[in-house]
Amino acid sequence: MATDLHTLTAPIFIRALTNLDKILDKGRAFAAEKGIDENDLLEAKLVDDMGNLISQIQRASDSAKGAMVRVGGVENVVMDDTETSFDDLKTRIAKTIAFVKSVPADAINGKEDAEIVLKFPNGEYKFDARGYILGFVQPNFYFHVTTAYDILRMKGVPIGKMDYLGGI
Repeated sequence: MATDLHTLTAPIFIRALTNLDKILDKGRAFAAEKGIDENDLLEAKLVDDMGNLISQIQRASDSAKGAMVRVGGVENVVMDDTETSFDDLKTRIAKTIAFVKSVPADAINGKEDAEIVLKFPNGEYKFDARGYILGFVQPNFYFHVTTAYDILRMKGVPIGKMDYLGGI
């Protein structure tokens, strides 16, 4: 059965990243209003063994880009993980959205059964492209987007579910 992999990737990434961009604006405004050093938000973590806000945005970006690269066979746009400010993170989000938009639907669609191999220090994981998107990419992407949201919420930024979901 054919699966429209482009519909399961690009619009989802674009929407969530766009919402995340707006959430970052609210985080920056909150810091300014309350006289909080922006680094207190950017370096915040839910727990010590998790990445900070910056890392969560980087990993969400990498998840979106990686899906398009691995399934679509397109050249990656390398981002060096050097972000240190809200502006840097917003630039990364904008670059990620532009990259996702640049990948044509026909590069992704029809590749449901293509083998995707992820190599990690602890081993290899093999998927077909459909399983990779639905069972790995989407949960991983949403994990990092949600964690970024949760970090800002934990720090008191006045955001809610509709900020996360965006315009429905």
